[in-house]
Amino acid sequence: MTEAVVMLAFCATLFVSVAQGWSIIPALLIGMVLFVGYGLARGRKLSAMTRRAAGSIRAAGMILVTFALIGMLTSLWRASGTIAFIVAHASSLIHGVTVLPLTFLLCSAMSMLIGSSFASAATMGTICMSLGLSMGAHPAMLGGAVLAGVYVGDRFSPVSTSALLVAQLTHTNLFSNLGRMLRTGAVPFASSCIVYAVAAVTGIMSGDGTSSAVSGGVPIAGLFAKAFDLHWLTVTPAILVVVMALLRVGVRLTMLASIAVSAVVCVGVQRMTWPELLRLLVSGYHAVDPHVGALLDGGGMISMVNVAAIVCISSAYAGIFAETRMLARLRHAIDALGFRIGATGATTAVAAGAAALSCNQTLTIMLTHQLCTGLYGDDEAARGAFAVDLEDSAVVIAPLVPWSIAGAVPLATIGAPTVSIAAATFLYLLPLTRLLASAIRRHRRATVPTECGESGELRDDDAIMASV
Repeated sequence: MTEAVVMLAFCATLFVSVAQGWSIIPALLIGMVLFVGYGLARGRKLSAMTRRAAGSIRAAGMILVTFALIGMLTSLWRASGTIAFIVAHASSLIHGVTVLPLTFLLCSAMSMLIGSSFASAATMGTICMSLGLSMGAHPAMLGGAVLAGVYVGDRFSPVSTSALLVAQLTHTNLFSNLGRMLRTGAVPFASSCIVYAVAAVTGIMSGDGTSSAVSGGVPIAGLFAKAFDLHWLTVTPAILVVVMALLRVGVRLTMLASIAVSAVVCVGVQRMTWPELLRLLVSGYHAVDPHVGALLDGGGMISMVNVAAIVCISSAYAGIFAETRMLARLRHAIDALGFRIGATGATTAVAAGAAALSCNQTLTIMLTHQLCTGLYGDDEAARGAFAVDLEDSAVVIAPLVPWSIAGAVPLATIGAPTVSIAAATFLYLLPLTRLLASAIRRHRRATVPTECGESGELRDDDAIMASV
């Protein structure tokens, strides 16, 4: 009963913060006080809880370094003209009826390159939304295509903070995880392309012709040509990331290499000074032209402070929960649910609840991991199964919650209505196809005798569950 009261108080604090538009960091710190208070009331020593919390934060140390590298990389890609080059050339591909499927594909490609849903929505998403509306596209369908596309790469990119976080939490190899995600995401991705293409040719889209203007009627190519030298060298930092990812070079080494090349492009092509370069590594890129700034401003190490703080505080939660056993009853119930519907199903259910309560993708991932650890074994195959289950549930379900910033921020950035969530087909086709595949396998296991002669074992191939 006490555990429920504490958790309800924590959830209420989160809801108030989100409803008021406040940062959730103070709410998380209040949660820390609540959980420590619970431990003290249960007779746990403050020193023991502090040691556990500090140990959990230290374990997350490398992901914090990676976050800093991502902040520097995204600011340099903005300043070097890399993103401007890609957007200017990609937007010219959009013509009439192709705008809806191409919006999904272009936003997917951009997000896979830069690994950020928010940044992808602010750049390619904004461009596609403006072009689509000028061609008479349905705003909700366009918004859904953008939202789905920007989370394709947020889930499946070697420089995605969520993919790196999942790999860190589950102690798995990022590139192995990407291979698993490619397999599980292929059908939902192809199905989404078909849905958007059919929607376009059957009349949900209207209007034809082309447009090359962003909001306000400013031509895209001309806008970026004034702000940057769009030499072909500006795209080399992105090409380098793709090549090194295909060669399975370490993520941090890949980002360092791209950072170095981007810095050279900034100085050699865009004529930036070294002091300017050092400033933008910390504070991010800020364009002189407000039209360019609306599309490209951001990045820098300071942009990662919020997500880094969430990871640190959530990691501390894990240590406190382990010391106080506060989640023991809930985990036992989740383990029981896992045996009834499979680990994939249980993880998806927990992720949906965590997303609704936490209103934030990073916290959704952290909470789902903490609650579902008992469903999986500790061998390499089980850890890999846990990683892909997290990617196919927590990462993509969070933006489907209307009051979660995971979906609300990208939609607000591009000016799309909330109902666009219903058109973000990839985000719900992915967990649904995983649940369907898991149910089919479990049914086969239940009806077809195993090699050992057992016919009633409900063992999930994708999620090898540990005994409880």
